[in-house]
Amino acid sequence: MAASLARPSSDRVIAGVCSAIARRFGLSSNVVRLIFVLSMLLPGPQILIYLAGWLLIPDERKSSIY
Repeated sequence: MAASLARPSSDRVIAGVCSAIARRFGLSSNVVRLIFVLSMLLPGPQILIYLAGWLLIPDERKSSIY
């Protein structure tokens, strides 16, 4: 079973979007961050996609039920 998509409360650099994607697909968060940084060298809406992820991916701290 795959992990749910939520921005973790730990392992964040800016907002935890890359960490959330890495956890969801079972990858290293550093690999996803490297791919994102390298993609910034190409033209495209990478920043807008990151910001959309920040807004749309729920925060683990706020979505967990105590």
